[in-house]
Amino acid sequence: MEIIYSIPFIIRVLLSLAFILIVNRITDRLYLAVACGTLVLGFMSGHGPASLAAIILAKTLSANTLFLMVIIFQVIWLSRQMSDAGVMKDLVSSVKGGLSRRASIAVLPAVIGLLPMPGGALFSAPLVDECDSGNEITPLKKTEINYWFRHIWEYWWPLYPGVILAVDLTGLPIMHFMAYQLPLSFLSIAAGYVFILRGVERIKNNGGKRDALRETIIHMAPVIIIILAYGLIKIFIPAVSALNKYLPMIAGIFVAQAYLQVRRPIPSAGWKKILISGKTANLALLVLLILLYGGCIGSPLPDGSFIMDHMRRELSSWGIPVFIVIMLVPFISGVTTGIAVGFVGASFPIVTSLAGGDISYLTLAYACGYMGMILSPVHVCLVVTAEHFNTDVGAVIRNLLRPAAAVLAGTLALHLVYRMLF
Repeated sequence: MEIIYSIPFIIRVLLSLAFILIVNRITDRLYLAVACGTLVLGFMSGHGPASLAAIILAKTLSANTLFLMVIIFQVIWLSRQMSDAGVMKDLVSSVKGGLSRRASIAVLPAVIGLLPMPGGALFSAPLVDECDSGNEITPLKKTEINYWFRHIWEYWWPLYPGVILAVDLTGLPIMHFMAYQLPLSFLSIAAGYVFILRGVERIKNNGGKRDALRETIIHMAPVIIIILAYGLIKIFIPAVSALNKYLPMIAGIFVAQAYLQVRRPIPSAGWKKILISGKTANLALLVLLILLYGGCIGSPLPDGSFIMDHMRRELSSWGIPVFIVIMLVPFISGVTTGIAVGFVGASFPIVTSLAGGDISYLTLAYACGYMGMILSPVHVCLVVTAEHFNTDVGAVIRNLLRPAAAVLAGTLALHLVYRMLF
């Protein structure tokens, strides 16, 4: 064990992530792979069975975890409700009425991406499936499209917790932060088109664009309701958010479900099938296991220190230049946590201490953290999308390396432009 404890924490965490990918490749049981990876990380970090069990129990029973699990169930149920009520098919038809198949299959997850919904890629995955009614696109390609385009707005869209936290830590006005970060979305769209979407055949659909837009807005009503309810509650009833950050989203989804039930009722027998499903339970378990892995990353070690603090000190002690540290710390934080709030919270305190309020470095740091999150095997959206399309997480990550590298290259160019302008 002494040999293990002498290994840098960065290596230990990366070994646990590699272990997840290897076990998943061997067993084709992602939940088992994540569970094994969590145990490996816990024991390599110095936790004994008792302390690791305490972390797992505390994380499982925490209010944030319980409310997040409620959202996961709601997302799956709303998706099934929209499908059974025929809204999914109608929404896809209206979008395809004004766009080609190639555009439709990217636009739908992008629209759903406006929802700051944990695991929201699971909500858009059936829409991507509907766009490919002839099963002409490979499951791996559909996984990449759904996952990538679901996340093109999260660099600046102010409803996302990662953006809110970044604004808070940097002290920048929200409108300034959004303006500086907006080009990252254009870079992401361009990279997604060149490396992911361009391989999809462009089939022209029939339909009038004006009618298609009107019908799309009508069928998007549940999504619009969620966004409006979330925003209104955050602005006018902040006490709800103060109780728990997930409550506005829970309320918004509930209102959308109620609206849809009034407009397109589903009988009790149909609701029984929606609410009681083995697949739903399996996906919820998978999300919980990912949260437990994150709990191991964020919980104190036996000596009271934290993994992320050790990783930052290791990078500093290795004599890595400040410019590279500003890129590496968020990237590694993104890979290890798999969530925007995780990489922002873990890395931006050190980034701001090194770069101050220099927007050129802050934008670079956010993009690096974001690409680390996109390539993380414990990112909930990646996991649930791969599970939906029955694809290998490792294969998806490999295929996303090129668009991720393109976004980072574009961000470096943007960094230089900002350096000259500001």
